[in-house]
Amino acid sequence: MVGAGSDQFDDGVLSELRAFRPELGVVLGSGFGGLVSSVREVGACSFSDAELPVSSVPGHVGRLVWGCFAGLRVVMACGRVHLYEGWAARDVTATVRLFAAAGVGSLLLTNAAGRISPRLSVGGLMVLSDHLNLTSVSPLDGAAGFIDMTNAYCPQWRGELLDAAASCGVGVGEGVYACVRGPQYETPAEVRMLGALGADAVGMSTVLEVIEARARGLRVAGVSCLTNVAAGLDGANLDHDEVVAIAGGAGGGLVAVLECWSARRKSG
Repeated sequence: MVGAGSDQFDDGVLSELRAFRPELGVVLGSGFGGLVSSVREVGACSFSDAELPVSSVPGHVGRLVWGCFAGLRVVMACGRVHLYEGWAARDVTATVRLFAAAGVGSLLLTNAAGRISPRLSVGGLMVLSDHLNLTSVSPLDGAAGFIDMTNAYCPQWRGELLDAAASCGVGVGEGVYACVRGPQYETPAEVRMLGALGADAVGMSTVLEVIEARARGLRVAGVSCLTNVAAGLDGANLDHDEVVAIAGGAGGGLVAVLECWSARRKSG
């Protein structure tokens, strides 16, 4: 595992989070910020107040909220920053380090993604089973050592999320997430290449956070909302506003799955 590094998070925010003792950290991707309405809020602050980098991308409001969700103490990050905005890999994973510094031991990451595999449905959810890091960067340096990524996404949690979805009637699949740098969407040829490499969906986030989390010993799960068919698979042009809108519409299903999953974790 790695140390705290040179992060200078706000002492007041960090103290409040440590006193709250969150059991689960959640990062909400494009369009998912509305999920915080399901949290019985105890505290909140802006990313800037916490000394976290702030995104300029629509759908990433840059706010931390902590409180109770389905019986669990959670801290939610409403949004994230990305490599394509000009941030370094270490900036992209700052929220994960804040969570770890606050004592969080479990992390759930969400994102919006383009569907590649025809066995998955647009507008549905995909539990991440593995990933392809095609960004050419890592948030770690040599001091972190060699981090095992064999089961980067907790197999037990993957099964629990799929079971929770089935029990509440929400359509969820499982698959491999490819992370590219962006900000341009993929070409049809690139999408065909990703499919040949084994990717079921593609996006521009999450993977670096998973690497950081695993280096710090956090247990990780990931869920994508499949907001569109990846380029070249249906002839339609891609639009970020549509991505945000579809992700927002899928929020209710994600809340239902997470409430069921969280309740089962609490009772177990």
